[in-house]
Amino acid sequence: MMSILRSGLLLLLGTTAALAADPAPPPAGTSNTVRVPPMKTSIYVGNVTLTPSVFLRRGDDYEASYEARVWPWFFWSETGMVSITVSEADLARVGRGETIEFSGKGANQRHKPRTVTGRVQPADATSGKIKIRIGADGLTLVFNGTYRLENTSK
Repeated sequence: MMSILRSGLLLLLGTTAALAADPAPPPAGTSNTVRVPPMKTSIYVGNVTLTPSVFLRRGDDYEASYEARVWPWFFWSETGMVSITVSEADLARVGRGETIEFSGKGANQRHKPRTVTGRVQPADATSGKIKIRIGADGLTLVFNGTYRLENTSK
């Protein structure tokens, strides 16, 4: 029982991966940042709060660092990086109000890999709901939240 709980917490905590390459800047008119407020999910006897930094667009990927805080098992908390792939075509679909599915990858600070999948459901051209599923060690943690697309280029 404890190993299942620990695996679940580790899965939740290891939500990200960093890409080492320095990709080209996004095309003009592309939303090059995404803000996702902290999200929370329940675990067996506690909860996990996932707090991502601003997602920055690099090629077809949005990359961010994250912090996952586990309560009451603070010693399972961790940090890491995540990369979510959203093509130009999918980004245009979001702009038209269409729901899209995405995938990505991640790694925690110990470089333990994680799978990332999810769905974006726009409310308007720049904001909506996001569902992120993080898989590791045979378990999946699901976070539901909101997002806001921003274009910081001038």
